[in-house]
Amino acid sequence: MGWQRKILVVDLTKGEAKAEPLNMDWAFQYLGERGLATKYLSEMMDPKADPMGPDNVLIFATGPLTGTMASTSGRYAVVTKGPLTGAIACSNSGGKFGAELKFAGYDLLIVKGKAKKPVYLHIIDDQVEILPADGIWGQTVWKTEELLKSKHQNPLLKVASIGEAGEKGVLYACVVNDLHRAAGRSGVGAVMGSKNLKAVAVHGSKGVRVKDPKRFMGAVKAAKEVLANSTGRKELTEYGTNAMIDVMQQFGGLPTNNFQKVQFDGTEKINAKAMMTPNAHGHRNLVTNKACFGCTIACGRIAHIDKEHFTVVNRKEYWLASGGLEYETAYAFGPVVGVADIDALTFAGYMMNEHGMDPISFGATLAAAMELYEMGAIKKDETDGIELRFGNAEALTVMAEKTGKGEGFGKILGLGSKRLCEKYGHPELFMGVKGQEFAGYDSRALQGMGLGYATSNRGACHLKHDVFAEDMEDQTGKGKAVPVKKSQDKVAMIDSTGLCLFVTAGWGLEDFQTQVDAACEGEWSVERLLETGERVWNAERIFNNNAGFTAKDDSLPERLLKVPAPSGTAKGKVSELGKMLPEYYEARGWSKDGRPTNETITRLGL
Repeated sequence: MGWQRKILVVDLTKGEAKAEPLNMDWAFQYLGERGLATKYLSEMMDPKADPMGPDNVLIFATGPLTGTMASTSGRYAVVTKGPLTGAIACSNSGGKFGAELKFAGYDLLIVKGKAKKPVYLHIIDDQVEILPADGIWGQTVWKTEELLKSKHQNPLLKVASIGEAGEKGVLYACVVNDLHRAAGRSGVGAVMGSKNLKAVAVHGSKGVRVKDPKRFMGAVKAAKEVLANSTGRKELTEYGTNAMIDVMQQFGGLPTNNFQKVQFDGTEKINAKAMMTPNAHGHRNLVTNKACFGCTIACGRIAHIDKEHFTVVNRKEYWLASGGLEYETAYAFGPVVGVADIDALTFAGYMMNEHGMDPISFGATLAAAMELYEMGAIKKDETDGIELRFGNAEALTVMAEKTGKGEGFGKILGLGSKRLCEKYGHPELFMGVKGQEFAGYDSRALQGMGLGYATSNRGACHLKHDVFAEDMEDQTGKGKAVPVKKSQDKVAMIDSTGLCLFVTAGWGLEDFQTQVDAACEGEWSVERLLETGERVWNAERIFNNNAGFTAKDDSLPERLLKVPAPSGTAKGKVSELGKMLPEYYEARGWSKDGRPTNETITRLGL
C-alpha cells in the first residue's frame, strides 16, 4: 500500500497510452518519486541521448505518501535528462497536481517519443486521451489552464503545462502547475516542449490506501503536532522563505552583482518585512500566504503589484493577485542583478510563472549579461536598446518578458548563462556547476553549500543537501564532507516519499520513518530509509557518469575558488573545495575519478 501499483506509459510517437503494473521490486528499493523515477529513467533510455530529442524520457512521479493525509503530501517530481546541463534532472513541485495524478491511480506518468503535432494529455482515472493542442499551443501557462478547464467543463482538473518558454526551447523552461507552483530547474519544460506536449490535465477519484490506516493516522497526527509547535514552521508560515534574505545579508553570503559582492545595500526594500509594509501609496505587496495540497506550513506567498508601478500602470491584465516572492526569486531578481524594487521583482516573478521559466537561472543569466554589458562585451545595439546595467529595474522586467516570449535579446538569455558567457568570450563569468546557475548562497561563506553545489547530480542546487546549520557555525571546510554526504542521502529519501523538504523545519528522521512504515508494505526503519536515499544518489551519479560526466565536473567557478569574499563573515576567504572533495569521495565510496566503486555498487544493489 502507499503505492497505487500502476504506472501510465504514453508513447507520443505512436500516439498510444497504456497502464502497466508498477515494478514493485524497484519500489521496495527506491521508494517512489525521485528514486523510482531515477530507476525507470536509467532503465528506459541511453544517458547519452540528446535531451531535446525523442529518445529522452520525461517522467512525472509521485511518492507513496503523495495524496495521503500526511503534511505536505502534494509533492511530485519531473525527472528526465536536462537540456541545461546534460545531466539527470529531478525538478520537484508542490501545489495540487501531484496528488491529483495519484488519485487518478498512477504512481508515475512516463512520456516517451515525440508527437507529430502539439498535443496535451487528458486523464480522468482510467480514461486517457492524447488530444490536439489546437488553441492552447502558443498560450501562456495561465491561459492554458483556463482554456482546458473551460473546454472540458471541469473546474476540478489539475493542470501542469508549459508556456511559450518551453515551446521555444528556453533551456531553463519549467513545468508549471496550479498557476504558480513549478517543477522549476534544469529545463524540464524545454523537454516537454521538445516532445510537442503542451499540458497534462488530470482529475482522479480513486483515493490512496495505506498499509495500516489506524497506525498511519496516529503517526500523521503526532508528526503534525511536532511540526505545529516548531519554531521553524512558525517562521515559514509568518514570513515565508524570503526571511532568508536578511540572514544571508547579515552573514555575508548574499550573491550580489553576479557574485562580485556578497552583500547588497537594498535588502530592506525587498525583504519579507517590505512585502508586508504599505508603501507611500498605501499599497501592500503581500496579500496572504498559501499552502499546497495537505500542507500545514503555508510558506507560499500571494502578492500584487502597485497599480501605479511602471510595469503595470497601462497593463490592467496584471492587476491581479498571484504568486509572490520566495527567497530564491527575491535573490534572483534582486541582489544578483542589483535591483531593489519590490514591484519590479514581483512583475518578473509573474513573467516566470506565466511563461514557465526558472527564476534562479533567468536571474543569474541576466546578471552575467549585465556584467558582460558593463565590461563592453555586449553592446547596446544587441540588447534591444535596453541598458543592461546592474540595478536597472527596467532591464529586469523587460528582459523577463522578452525571454519568456522568445523575443529579441531574450532569445540569447534563454540559452542560460554558461552558453551566454561562452558566446561572448568570457566563460569564467558563468556562476554555476554543470551548466546550472547557483541559488542565493555564496560558497565562500557557506563552505558545505559549495561542496553540495559542486557534487549535486542535477547541477548547482541548494535543495539536494542540508548543512546550513553547520555552515553558519563554522566558515571553514573542515569536517564538512561527511555531513554533506549524509544530508544528500537524507534529502534524496525525503524527495522519494512524496513529502516536502520544508517539514525538516520541525521533523527528525523518526517522523518520516513512522509514517512511511505505517503506509508502505515491508519494514521501513530509519536505516533502510537512509540506505534508500544513498541508493538514489548513487543511481543518479551512475546515470551522469554514463552520460559523460567525470570528477572534473565537480567544480566551482574561479571567482569562488580564487577571489576572496570582499565582506561579511567570510571576508578574505575562498571556497575550500579542493580540500573537501577527496574526503567526500572517500565518504561516498567512490574512486578518485568520482565513480562509485564496485564495492559500493554491490552494497547498494545497483
